[in-house]
Amino acid sequence: MPYTAEISRATPACFVFLVDQSASMEDPIGGPARQRKADVVADALNRLLTELSVKCAKEEGVRDYFHVAVIGYGHTSVGSAFTGPLAGRDLVPLSQVADRPARVEDRVKKFPDGAGGLVESRVKFPVWIDPVANGGTPMCRALAQADALVADWVARHPAGFPPIVLNLTDGESTDGDPLEAALALQRHVSADGAALLFNLHVSGSAAIPVTFPDSPAALPDTYARALFEMSSPLPQHMRFYALQQGIACTDLSRGFAYNADITTVVQFLDIGTRATDLR
Repeated sequence: MPYTAEISRATPACFVFLVDQSASMEDPIGGPARQRKADVVADALNRLLTELSVKCAKEEGVRDYFHVAVIGYGHTSVGSAFTGPLAGRDLVPLSQVADRPARVEDRVKKFPDGAGGLVESRVKFPVWIDPVANGGTPMCRALAQADALVADWVARHPAGFPPIVLNLTDGESTDGDPLEAALALQRHVSADGAALLFNLHVSGSAAIPVTFPDSPAALPDTYARALFEMSSPLPQHMRFYALQQGIACTDLSRGFAYNADITTVVQFLDIGTRATDLR
């Protein structure tokens, strides 16, 4: 059965996040919060990097079970979205990610007070990625850059858990049809399976999000159907975890979400980075 390879320091896995940084990411996301899409995505990724670091932390420090790249694409540029000490780097071992945030902000977070209400508390919030919204959506170039990273990773880890690429976008590609680039990326195969590409459409619409569909038939337009076709099937362990979280999916579900609101963004990243057991 594919997607069961052990993940360890000797046999790590990798995540490549593609982040749409086009001008339309300035618009508010759907739902009651009405935060900018760029802010929601940046916060979700920064939070995920913290959670991955905590998950992989042992007594001696953070173990390099994962290497992480964050590629931003917008305006005329495609490249590393890391800021601070990691600026300009692509795949970075997780221990270095954990040790080198650009800064640590003080944020206010609300917690249950045990009596049915909420109480505010200040928390530390590491930041590696800043929100950016500028220009067009060169998705084909972003996928090509991810393809190069994936190809190199598979060549160096031929028996390992396949790379996972997560594309977070709010609009159509402005540099061509990305389907072939998406399919080409998924042709890189390790002994444990093909590279995975998951796509999240961040929306300003109040429409109900569509999460992990198993058919394009009910999707509202050609753009949504194109993103569905670009997306890999969800591996079994991710489907099982999604079902545990109360999210409907089937054996044919794709790693795709459409009209995502804040909750869907967080769930999508959680499930899409759910790897096999760490050793």
